[in-house]
Amino acid sequence: MKLFIASDLHGSLSATKAMLTRFEQSGARYLILLGDLLNHGPRNAIPEGYDPVALSETLNAYADKIIAVRGNCDSEVDQMLLQFPITETYAQILMPQMRLFLTHGHVYSPDKLPPLQAGDGLLYGHTHIAVAEYRDDILLFNPGSTTIPRNDSRASYGLITDTECQIRALDNDELLLSCPIRHRL
Repeated sequence: MKLFIASDLHGSLSATKAMLTRFEQSGARYLILLGDLLNHGPRNAIPEGYDPVALSETLNAYADKIIAVRGNCDSEVDQMLLQFPITETYAQILMPQMRLFLTHGHVYSPDKLPPLQAGDGLLYGHTHIAVAEYRDDILLFNPGSTTIPRNDSRASYGLITDTECQIRALDNDELLLSCPIRHRL
């Protein structure tokens, strides 16, 4: 199974449309959104293409493919615009070889892990910095931000398959980071 992972859209319709084009090209089964979908947040400048209403309508066309969690900038009011659930702090996906724990990163993070077993993965956003690595046999995977990348990084998204995880540049699909999926013994 192939999963497409994005985070921290922050209301940018233009970045979201670019991300959805990559999603369609990827052939992924599900679109995983790790929070901060519609609101730019009080610490961020209003991003280019900011249009949360149009963005919600655009995402709603993919509602049957989306698995999403709530970010620190998401609210109950946002849920009123969206036709897929975004109010949960975390979700889990069971893949044949591992469990993926999905969260935004403001409650659970690499520094405050949920209960995970060796071979499981933590998928998170929040920092706007891409990560694809293992720490103590736990996959740490952050797709970065599609809209407001930080620390001189690029707008990015992630892919996870049964054998590999990748971070790719949103603008040209360049492979930025990758690591193999370790199979649980």
